[in-house]
Amino acid sequence: MTEGGTGPGLADLPEPVRVRVVALTADVLPDVPKLPPAVRRVAGFAPARRARLGATAISEALADDELRERVGTQLAARPGPDPADAVGDAAHRWLTRAEGWEEALADAVRRVAERPEPGNDRAERELERLRARLADAEQSVREQRAAHKAQLDEVKAENAALRRKLGDTRLAEKDARTAAEEAAAAERAAGERAAALERENRRLRSQVERLEEEAREGRRDARSERDEATLRARILLETVIDAATGLRRELALPQVSGAPADRVEADVAEAGHRVPAQASLEQYLAMPRARLVVDGYNVSKAAWPSSSLEAQRARLVRSIAPLVARTGAETTVVFDAAETDHRPPVPAPRGVRVLYSPRGVIADDVIRELVAAEPEGRVVVVVTADRAVGRDVARDGARVVPPEALLDVLGR
Repeated sequence: MTEGGTGPGLADLPEPVRVRVVALTADVLPDVPKLPPAVRRVAGFAPARRARLGATAISEALADDELRERVGTQLAARPGPDPADAVGDAAHRWLTRAEGWEEALADAVRRVAERPEPGNDRAERELERLRARLADAEQSVREQRAAHKAQLDEVKAENAALRRKLGDTRLAEKDARTAAEEAAAAERAAGERAAALERENRRLRSQVERLEEEAREGRRDARSERDEATLRARILLETVIDAATGLRRELALPQVSGAPADRVEADVAEAGHRVPAQASLEQYLAMPRARLVVDGYNVSKAAWPSSSLEAQRARLVRSIAPLVARTGAETTVVFDAAETDHRPPVPAPRGVRVLYSPRGVIADDVIRELVAAEPEGRVVVVVTADRAVGRDVARDGARVVPPEALLDVLGR
């Protein structure tokens, strides 16, 4: 059911949405009661011609909220559009105006405006053109069949008259036979034409289905790529904004050239591998949107080599919790499980995520992938004693910390 209310008019909608509103209205027009005279004439047109020839009359008539509500009632009784079709979704919501329609319409209009793929627009236009051709072909078939039926009825009547005059003249008999042959030829021609049109209809339907599938795939691919790029960009943007705002507010420093970290980064680059002090590690992790990745067994075996693996896992995760609570760093502890399918659950405190590497994949490779997925500029600290892992993640911009530095912070 629809509900009234103010909202954007038809002229306020984007052009593709207005065209789809007219098309949806034209489709249900014959079922709508109490039509104005101008629209009543349009309702008598063939389905494919209503939207093309009566677009102006339909657009003007939809300014009447009562007529728009009757159209929305008929449209609501039919299956809704594909949610992925932003244009169809916006047009359907503007006509039906179900509860919450204004927010949903604004979201659909936004998705229409954000469509970046011109190839998809061409596919949509080609799809609409083929639909129009299909409707015109079906209408032509119906009209030709009606014309041939009328012609056949006329010939049959003429044949009956000739039969009545058959006894009067042999010439009249010949004319009657000729007319009958012509009628049969016309009927055969009509049948052949109808068969050809039916084959053309099937071909057009197949092409329409293929174009629809290509359009859906294009929208899915573009949406997936756009979402991934947006996520990475937003994480980096929030990191930069939080860092700048926090430092400016808390330190109240005037603007200067360079950055305090320039000397530290130069020293790290020169030394190759540097162990930060306890205070330096906590300062890194207290920076906005900091990320901590821990090579689980590499740290736990250095701290508690005589304990079982299960005890090492539980003790390490439990020990990290206070550090995470103080700094707010997003923390992931990665344990190696490449040689086993056994992955016992580890109770993880708030802010700590525990991962097991997939079978056949070592924890070192998981750590490399986690660091590589982070946007450039985010503070990422990796705790490991593995030199190869440290070299690879440092190349991607992470700060490498040995297990001893972390254990000092945790108090073992």
